[in-house]
Amino acid sequence: MQRNLNRQDFPKARYPEKIVQFGEGNFLRAFIDWMVDILNEKTDFNSGITVVRPIDTPQPKLDEQDGLYTAVIRGLNEQGQPVAEPRLISSINREIAVYKEFGDYLACAENPELEWIFSNTTEAGICYSDSDSYDDCPPATFPAKLTRFLHHRFTHFNGASDKGLIIVPCELIDYNGEKLKEYVLAYARRWQLGDAFIGWVNQNNTFCSTLVDRIVTGYPHAEIEKLEQEFGYRDRFMVTAEYFYLFVIQGPQWLREKLKLDQVALNIHIVDDIKPYKERKVSILNGAHTAMVPVAYLAGLRTVGESMADPVISSFINRLLNQEVIPTLSLEPSELQQFAKDVIARFNNPYIRHELQAISLNSLTKFKTRLLPQLLTYSHRFGKPPVHIAAALAALILFYRGEFRGETIPLSDDRHLLERFEAWKPLYDADPRELVQNVLAMSDLWESDLNQLPGLTDAVSGTLVRFSEQGIKSVIEKLQ
Repeated sequence: MQRNLNRQDFPKARYPEKIVQFGEGNFLRAFIDWMVDILNEKTDFNSGITVVRPIDTPQPKLDEQDGLYTAVIRGLNEQGQPVAEPRLISSINREIAVYKEFGDYLACAENPELEWIFSNTTEAGICYSDSDSYDDCPPATFPAKLTRFLHHRFTHFNGASDKGLIIVPCELIDYNGEKLKEYVLAYARRWQLGDAFIGWVNQNNTFCSTLVDRIVTGYPHAEIEKLEQEFGYRDRFMVTAEYFYLFVIQGPQWLREKLKLDQVALNIHIVDDIKPYKERKVSILNGAHTAMVPVAYLAGLRTVGESMADPVISSFINRLLNQEVIPTLSLEPSELQQFAKDVIARFNNPYIRHELQAISLNSLTKFKTRLLPQLLTYSHRFGKPPVHIAAALAALILFYRGEFRGETIPLSDDRHLLERFEAWKPLYDADPRELVQNVLAMSDLWESDLNQLPGLTDAVSGTLVRFSEQGIKSVIEKLQ
């Protein structure tokens, strides 16, 4: 009979509690806690994590396994070889259920060794509520809980300037650190916590905005018996994730020394402005997905992996990225090309099955945010439309017909957009150019009339007609 995972049967080092982490979910455990574990092993980072469960749920606590769990990292490595790297994570010391252990939660703030706050409370977690009260045990929102924590620390240490914290939210919203700080200060003012506390928050605490990137596939339900047999223990908190990861932190350069980045090869970047890295991810990673979906789906493929295994589709995506997306971005070309190469390796990950249908949700809106900026920049810079992005838009218009060669295509988007395409259905056969003109003229979506871009209407409508006459792959194979 297999043993449960615990520190008695599987002895692992314990580290001083220098980190409080809001959130216990799969992402943080396969990202932050995994990185901290590597830092503890390879450097003198020497930091243990206290996990605070930010919502009141009856789920089992990590304490049942003494904070131990396995992260299984799988994908294609730098040499393009499939790898699976299990790691027994020991960076978590304990978990506090804040709704039942509020006193223990505040006691963490009294720890003089505490240095870091990490969080992932979902995109909706960084918010403000008028109903939060200082006397709530705890307040409902994460920023209110954090304000209460910081004020307790400020009071306990009499406002000592060296007791501020480095606060690093990982929630997927733009400028998450700035937004979190804004709400903390709003609670401080509403709760009348005083100018001295507000000054301490501003001057002695470092709020960092971040960009996080890793596909975390979670608990391996289908393989758990096999993996537990292989590892020799039962693990209720096992988590799987892709090989690739990226952590960009907007903050002062002294964070490099704090994180021991000169001593270990981790894909962590300390930058002055996160915006170009966000643009890189949105346009290369997400943009490639958005271009791929209609083209590959209409070519009869159903997953990202199948699409990348098809030489015509994968070549189309590579050309789109290298010829049309990368030239419009502001980071170093070599850095952008490496990121694009990493994206292609991620798409080829044999351990992840990513359905095109799942990525197709709200494709028109996604095209606007992910590829339209590149289409506009390229057109203005070179005086002509980018042919691969134009072809992706033509395929998207064909996709939104809702059926292709007798097969129904399930569509999911804003109701008003779908109603327009339904009304335009006769134009697919009767007048494809008028259809394209109607789509490009949707200034409520695009924020301008795209028919005004030289050559775009001709490029999109011509490609749309050829798709119907010659087939998707035959047309995109000829694009250069």
